[in-house]
Amino acid sequence: MSVKNRLTMLFLVDSFIVFFSIFIGYFILSPSSNLFANKVLLISVVAIQIAHHFFAWFFGLYRKAWTYASIGELKLIFKAVTVAIMVVALVQLFVAQDIYFRALAITWMLHILLIGGSRLSWRLYRDTVNQKQNIEAKRTMIVGAGQAGSMIVRQILQNPDYGMTPVIFVDDDRKKQGLEIYGVKVSGGTKYIQAIAEDNGIEKIIIAIPSMDKQEQAELLKRCVDTGIKTQKIPRIEDIMTGKVSVTDMQDVRIEDLLGRDEIQLDMEAIANKLTGKTIMITGAGGSIGSEICRQVNRFTPKKLILLGHGENSIYLIERELREIVSSETEIVPVIADVQDRQRIFDIVSEHQPDVIYHAAAHKHVPLMEANPMEAVKNNIFGTKNVAEAADMFGVPHFVLVSTDKAVNPPNVMGATKRFAEMIVQNLAKNSETKFAAVRFGNVLGSRGSVVPLFRKQIAAGGPVTVTDPEMTRYFMTIPEASRLVIQAGTLARGGEVFVLDMGEPVKIVDLAKNLINLSGYNENDIKIEFSGIRPGEKLFEELLNENERQSEYVFPKIYVGKATPISELEQEYVLDRLLGMDTEELRTTLVGLANRKFLQENIETVVRMTD
Repeated sequence: MSVKNRLTMLFLVDSFIVFFSIFIGYFILSPSSNLFANKVLLISVVAIQIAHHFFAWFFGLYRKAWTYASIGELKLIFKAVTVAIMVVALVQLFVAQDIYFRALAITWMLHILLIGGSRLSWRLYRDTVNQKQNIEAKRTMIVGAGQAGSMIVRQILQNPDYGMTPVIFVDDDRKKQGLEIYGVKVSGGTKYIQAIAEDNGIEKIIIAIPSMDKQEQAELLKRCVDTGIKTQKIPRIEDIMTGKVSVTDMQDVRIEDLLGRDEIQLDMEAIANKLTGKTIMITGAGGSIGSEICRQVNRFTPKKLILLGHGENSIYLIERELREIVSSETEIVPVIADVQDRQRIFDIVSEHQPDVIYHAAAHKHVPLMEANPMEAVKNNIFGTKNVAEAADMFGVPHFVLVSTDKAVNPPNVMGATKRFAEMIVQNLAKNSETKFAAVRFGNVLGSRGSVVPLFRKQIAAGGPVTVTDPEMTRYFMTIPEASRLVIQAGTLARGGEVFVLDMGEPVKIVDLAKNLINLSGYNENDIKIEFSGIRPGEKLFEELLNENERQSEYVFPKIYVGKATPISELEQEYVLDRLLGMDTEELRTTLVGLANRKFLQENIETVVRMTD
């Protein structure tokens, strides 16, 4: 319907309602009188017609989309009708020196009832049509019967294209339970979500509580995900308040949301002092952690950002991404280089003179490094040695090694080479102006070496999802969180520390697989889980520190310092001189023994000869 036709129709409907209301009011009080001969009545009819249309326009009643009518529109009707009746009362006082209060009271009530009813009938008609169209829509549960949940239900009812039918609210507030909001009953509490979903044939769940903290949200999400029903959530309250998104912009639940980790509060001033206007070099800049460190560092407007990596495609991708968001004050320098090429690394550090180096380049895949131990040695040990010694020689103020929880009591080559890399950095720190530090953390969700992409690929293929062992447990955090804490730890370095990030509670890999299956809209009957057995070099449980390294106090929220001690510099050099000449088995035995300190304890005579 055109705007002109719509206005014409509303004008005619309102005119009839106004005329009908005032005549009925007078008729109820004087049913036997000739109303058309009543001069005051006829003047009142003209007055109320003019007053109604004027104030209806003034209060915007002719501009409202009445298919979405609600309490707000009813308030406007109340105002327009009341003011129009007051105008008629003044006219009556002026013409007849009297006000017909009872007749006007009846007119006022009928006026509001009929005008409001005419408008809300549009809404009722649309809702009826929508319900008919929504016969095949998904039966939806709304978790949270507050303002956000009410808005979601209202939007769903008004928009059949959403493909949802709100069936029930779930809320822990006992005062709301048993009530109805927009015709949708409120039940509870959230601990009964599984049973409520089954009783009501729920096909979709929307979590509409944007103000929960991360831990509460994770627990609630877990309950919803465990139902095996497709679950979405509304955005964070901060994003809604700042206008970044609308409350109706539903988001899929991610596996990261189930970790329940609170947002990190960084010491922005300390980081800015280290990074703003400085030259920063990131090795392994194309990798999962390296690229995220690049993104995080870029926020602080460095003078120059050196992206060093061995794979040209990954460096090209992160360079292109950064150039779209980088400040004009920051120079992006992509560098293709291998950290194993000592001279090339020294030339790069000499040329650019970085203020901070984040060394993230490493081989990290445990079974692959078990099969190729010499590659782990060359990249993780000698590559780290090259970059760290270049930093020492050219006076780089800060050097941060990105390490791993697998460096603790490692039974595998990868973890042992990372622990040896930590030792190299620790020993260099003893006599260097460069502030060296290492940062340990566990698995990061979504990285290329993580199980998450593998599980998603297996789920997409219809399964099975392969888990090594039902008791396999790992620590997890998100890539952005790990990268931010690496940057923060770098500001705390005084020389030689091994910083350890608080990874929260460990997660069973089989539970991670189940959650991913449910988040993908399947259950364990649809996608099977198979156990393939522990692979070479893997541990059932990872540690962040061994018993002798533990230190309970944080030096910064979620960061503490481990008391990890290196072997002596003489021992280190002795081993380094011989590593490249060892056969595979000797190499594995030596590295794992050194990392666990067992090698030196069991070969005391060799140690004496080394130190002599």
